[in-house]
Amino acid sequence: MGQGKKEANRAATSGRSSGDPKIKGENFYRTAKQAKKLKVEGTGTAFRNKEGKIVQNAAYQSRDAPRGVIEPNRKWFNNTRVISQETLTNFREAIAETQNDPYKVLLKSNKLPMSLIRDGPPTEDGIKKHKAKMTIETEPFELAFGKKSQRKRPKLSFNTVDDLAANTDKSLESYHAHLEAKRLLSGETSTEAVEGEGEASMLEKDTTLSTAKEAIFYKGTSKRIHNELYKVIDSSDVILHVLDARDPMGTRCFHVEKFIATEAPHKHLVFVLNKIDLVPASTVAAWIRVLSKEHPTVAIRASLQNPFGRGSLIDLLRQFSILHKDRKQISVGMVGYPNVGKSSVINTLRGKKVSVVAPIPGETKVWQYVTLMKRIYLIDCPGVVSAKANDSNEDLIFRSVVRIENVEHPEQYIPALLRRVKLHHIERTYQIKGWTTHVEFLELLARRAGRLLKGGEPDLDGVAKMVLNDFMRGKIPWFTPAPAKDDHDGTVREGREGRFGEILTKRKRDEDESIVDTTMTESTPAKKQAKRSADDEDAFEGFSSDSDSEVDEEDGGETAAHEDGDEDMIPLDDSSDEGDVGEAAHSDSDEGNKAEGKMSNIDIEGADEVAESEPEAAPTPKKKKATPAPKRQRKT
Repeated sequence: MGQGKKEANRAATSGRSSGDPKIKGENFYRTAKQAKKLKVEGTGTAFRNKEGKIVQNAAYQSRDAPRGVIEPNRKWFNNTRVISQETLTNFREAIAETQNDPYKVLLKSNKLPMSLIRDGPPTEDGIKKHKAKMTIETEPFELAFGKKSQRKRPKLSFNTVDDLAANTDKSLESYHAHLEAKRLLSGETSTEAVEGEGEASMLEKDTTLSTAKEAIFYKGTSKRIHNELYKVIDSSDVILHVLDARDPMGTRCFHVEKFIATEAPHKHLVFVLNKIDLVPASTVAAWIRVLSKEHPTVAIRASLQNPFGRGSLIDLLRQFSILHKDRKQISVGMVGYPNVGKSSVINTLRGKKVSVVAPIPGETKVWQYVTLMKRIYLIDCPGVVSAKANDSNEDLIFRSVVRIENVEHPEQYIPALLRRVKLHHIERTYQIKGWTTHVEFLELLARRAGRLLKGGEPDLDGVAKMVLNDFMRGKIPWFTPAPAKDDHDGTVREGREGRFGEILTKRKRDEDESIVDTTMTESTPAKKQAKRSADDEDAFEGFSSDSDSEVDEEDGGETAAHEDGDEDMIPLDDSSDEGDVGEAAHSDSDEGNKAEGKMSNIDIEGADEVAESEPEAAPTPKKKKATPAPKRQRKT
């Protein structure tokens, strides 16, 4: 082989690509694709000899199989996924105890027969019957009779004619109760309208409501708002139900709570009491005790400058995130009435303005996602109104459901406002006295504020809107007192139960111990502290009533005893996020300790002489000499 043959081989392979060179020993008669195809076709059939007998079986064609052996275990001969009645009863009791306790959470329920546990078996003729079984046995009329019937023999909820008559009587009683409820809602307060008339006339009578509401009183009940609400509920793992501390029960959305309890019991519901700075601390503590029996309750003051309760709410959300470690993040939805402070709570938790807020209802139109931290997201929701049958127009206005500028004839709601607020609160707020009717009150306020029309006529509509706005925004003090707390023996506790953030332990004094009258001058810190506490107690006194003055006169001694005992309250250690509230508590306790220290310095043996003689003058504090400030030297 010379140079010419090498050059010829090089020329023969020059036209080929570098990726497909000719390899020595390659089967150049068939390509790889053809060889693979022939291999598949060859393995699909058995190999036979000249006589036609199978020499080699094809794949998966052999009839010979190894001998199978079953593992000797009892589980192959027992029932699977079964539960005894005793175990089921124990599960029912445990689940009921957990559901009644708002501070316990059921983590995993996918392997438990929850339908058997939650639905208690009702009894029918002494035989226990499950609700699911009763639902299967009964069918709608359209599916049992007519063209859409699916079974030859219909299954009805009764077996005899007597059962049918009993069901008819029950349905008639429920219908009568429905008519009675409609009659009461229509304004009839007595049964004289139906007295002497037969049942036929009562059934034929029109029982519709006698009055119609304005369109603005249906705000928050539209389909669009509820679509936004259900989107927030479906997307949330934890739902914060924001309530107004002035009227917690009036601002509760009961239909939302019922929907969560029935359709989404795995979601966590938490009550958040907002606007606690407008309510006395004892009332906030009482409402927390009442609401905590149903769901966890947190008190918060939504403010960017001086927030309160921000740290406790964030700690609670962190606990929920730790509870759901299997998820990358959790979503927290805000629901509640309009203008209760849902967006303000989000801004407070975030520490800056991320949601648009306004002192008027209906500012939030659609839902909004806000990132609180890496594993916690917040969802803002428009305000939704729970439709209650006994709610009047005044209730909707006082709960900040509607905008006051859109209300027609606002002066008609002033009498209801005056009934909810004490007289001295109105006099102190507007500096006016001596009215007998709401019209005179509006006229005096209009002339004082300069709200006059042509000819010197007072602008009653404008002044009424101003008063309603002051009522909604907290300028006029008012609140709903919490229900009285009962002891185990059924008696109602009397006296105040402590302030919010205080321990209810007081120093016990012996009955034989005599309390010395140590009167100090007006300049002492104890006198200032007592005056300040009296002013604070006078700021909020609940709803006005005709018997308030009589009760105050009869219980004057008890009130003085409570005021004397206020100094014995021990405040809790305030957290860093409590702001001015914690500072005020510490300053008050320091002043009280100083006053007690001065009072303890008095000799008890000569206390009678001190009490009978004239009060001693307070020691004058020594003035410190003012040191002159150093003069600045001029640079040369």
